[in-house]
Amino acid sequence: MPSATAERSIPLLVLGLGNLLCGDDALGPEAVRILAEECEFPDGVRVLDGGTLGLSLLPHVLEARNVILVDAIRENGPPGALVRIEGEDVAPAVARRLSPHQVGVADLLDAARLLDRYPERLVLHGLVPRSLELGLGLSPAVAASLPELLRRVVAEAESLGFVFVGRSTSAGTWRAYRPGVALGVGV
Repeated sequence: MPSATAERSIPLLVLGLGNLLCGDDALGPEAVRILAEECEFPDGVRVLDGGTLGLSLLPHVLEARNVILVDAIRENGPPGALVRIEGEDVAPAVARRLSPHQVGVADLLDAARLLDRYPERLVLHGLVPRSLELGLGLSPAVAASLPELLRRVVAEAESLGFVFVGRSTSAGTWRAYRPGVALGVGV
């Protein structure tokens, strides 16, 4: 069985999770879509829309040294409230507090642990959803909080040594993030 550090060819994986057909559950895919359109990533960063693929994402997680998950997170708080969960608290949270695709995410993390290939650092960033019911588009509260969520994901990546730089052709207002400097995000 490979060791926890063997064959880690992706230093950072940013993985958006969720279902585009279930309202605010589209948060993860929408967040990584914006990042991919508006940012250039340094070598070693993979930004991926994982949708609701669950265990199908295992090869990507097994290759990743560090993983930032982005998803809607059921939590006490108003819709659009920011949530950050780290380390050993992520697996229990995805088992109880994510949307209907949570079983696949919980299985994904359990499989990585069983294979002794759990990410060295695992962080879940998200927003409290207003609705996870069938429907298209983010609720106004979640859409309004999306720019701050993206800033936090970018800051998390930077804390790991990866600076995301805005594309000059972007319709948004991204620029290289630096601590203490406001980062504008066109959404």
